[in-house]
Amino acid sequence: MTDTPERHMQNRGDTPDEAGSGALPGKGPGRPAGPGAPPTTPVPSGTPEGPADANAPSGADAGGAAAGGGAAGSRGDTPGTGRGAASPGRDTPAGGEPDAVSCTRLEYAFGDTKAVDGLDLAVGAGEVFGLLGPNGAGKTTAIRCLTTLLPVPSGTVRIFGHDASRERMAVRRLLGYVPQQLSADSGLTGRENVALFARVFDVPRRERADRVSQALAAVDLSDAADRLAKTYSGGMIRRLELAQALVSAPRLLILDEPTIGLDPIARTSVWEHINAVRAATGMTVLVTTHYMDEADQYCDRLALMHRGRIRALGTPGELRSDLRSRWASSGTPTNPTLEDVFRDVAGSGLDESGDFRDVRRTRRTASRVG
Repeated sequence: MTDTPERHMQNRGDTPDEAGSGALPGKGPGRPAGPGAPPTTPVPSGTPEGPADANAPSGADAGGAAAGGGAAGSRGDTPGTGRGAASPGRDTPAGGEPDAVSCTRLEYAFGDTKAVDGLDLAVGAGEVFGLLGPNGAGKTTAIRCLTTLLPVPSGTVRIFGHDASRERMAVRRLLGYVPQQLSADSGLTGRENVALFARVFDVPRRERADRVSQALAAVDLSDAADRLAKTYSGGMIRRLELAQALVSAPRLLILDEPTIGLDPIARTSVWEHINAVRAATGMTVLVTTHYMDEADQYCDRLALMHRGRIRALGTPGELRSDLRSRWASSGTPTNPTLEDVFRDVAGSGLDESGDFRDVRRTRRTASRVG
């Protein structure tokens, strides 16, 4: 199997095999799963673990595991700030929970090309937050900094208050990550794929079988668990990867274009299962997508990223309303869609910060799930 940072978010041996993994403390209210969604099923939970060593060795850079839960949010809880606004990292409220993600002046460059250029972003605990933007806008690079797969050369990134530069292992234990590239192994069964991730994420041995079964049940794959993954449909593969991310009971689930290459029915199924798990756990979800209908329907707030910066921020309704007001002032009384907002922010030109590998990787993923 191919060994990539996204495939193994934690090096084996970073902690003893019996070291506890994180827990999901209770059930938050969350966003309802919606009509036709699968019934809520138990999701993996474990025993909370103490803080990790803030000075983890650099050899752990490819690692990460998960823990925890979080209060659920609802659309519109946080006022939007409209076009051109940024969302700086916010301090922890007195007696409250820190933001799930707090990113201040983050920069990252590949040679002379700045992929992320002074990014300010805050994602509240329990939100479903969408990060949108054209290809090459810097979304995936920013996510890799959040997940500690890339270092933070300038600026600060905090995950539930933990510094991503100085407390890498503590951050990784809070995360579940479904990358754009496929991470399921076609030569293993669904159960074996999830069990592998349970081992990589240091889920205690005595809990693994139950946690694997719970994760598979949460995405409605129990009946297909002992089939080889190569026999799965595209939608089933993406649900399997969601189970891999959920087996460690994350507080923050990060999804990089989770429905790329799927047909509309499979896309809806993936989102129904994401919503069902979130409703049961209250976990925070950060997602990138190019499907504006998904962003409009499922995200509490959206940030539109272009050329490495946040150009617009708010709920889907606020972003449309802001554009409608500007159109009305110019004599264009049309009700804009979220796609209109996207075009307004990105303009007519393509971002130049992507490269050939981004396109090739996206097409390869789409062809494998298609």
